[in-house]
Amino acid sequence: MIKLETLRTFVTVAEAGNIRDAAERLCRTGSAVSMTLKQLEHEVGGALFETDRKSSLTPLGAFMLETGRLQIQNYDRMIDGIHAYARNRIGRLTLASVPSVAANLVPSLLPRFVLDRPGVEIELLDTDSRNVLRSVESGQADLGIAGRPLSRTTAAFEPLFRDRFKVICNAGCDLAAAGKLVEWADLESQGLILNGASDTIDAPGYKALSEKASMYVRNVTSLLALAKSGFGVTLLPALAAVDLPEDVVALDLAEENMWRVVGLLSRSDTVPSPVALAFRAFILDEVPKLVRTLGLEIVNP
Repeated sequence: MIKLETLRTFVTVAEAGNIRDAAERLCRTGSAVSMTLKQLEHEVGGALFETDRKSSLTPLGAFMLETGRLQIQNYDRMIDGIHAYARNRIGRLTLASVPSVAANLVPSLLPRFVLDRPGVEIELLDTDSRNVLRSVESGQADLGIAGRPLSRTTAAFEPLFRDRFKVICNAGCDLAAAGKLVEWADLESQGLILNGASDTIDAPGYKALSEKASMYVRNVTSLLALAKSGFGVTLLPALAAVDLPEDVVALDLAEENMWRVVGLLSRSDTVPSPVALAFRAFILDEVPKLVRTLGLEIVNP
């Protein structure tokens, strides 16, 4: 079997036209290069050079030079690819995220992450916390950004920040006109619309209201459209209320401990890819800086 380094030695000599220059490029002695060429000719069963001066090739040598260059180029590209993957410069990352983070944080994060990683492909899955967790647990997503899991999970959760829940309603509704903090009793006649984010609320007053609710909407755009129409009210975290449509307002709740904790989800039972490891480190470093500008509260692990 012809070894790659033997082939590389032959190609270098053929391109240099002499053993001395080739030996310098290869950082080997001339005698070692000559011995390698003799062994190669013995193995292929024919002469590769017309003369001992190595300045011209035989037809067999010309054919080996053409095919040898291709093999060396393919091998070098493969090795470069392996190094690039190991250094998180190429690869594929699937990120699952709750809509509020996908809309308000991810657009500021991804461009900076891929700036010096043009070979990295990223897929963003925009869904609610439960499905973010399922995506990470199943391996469909490498990482997830979502609310704290409500039940036991195989995924690791690293808290990033927290934001308060707010009542989202039409600007002309009675709640908005009252101009005060919203009590649970105020929502009894408003037509509460449940959603994936509000699933995490465990306040007794909210639980009692949610048991009577008859509508569940996962999509934030649809939730806001329904609130704007006056069909009902819903509860969303502050980050989801950063850029509300016209005639939709976010009202504060009277109950104090109405927080959503958002964190980074990853599988704890598998070895992540280099690009996933790099993105995790990037998120843990950059998200706290970003959420401070939005007035959100950092949560220490």
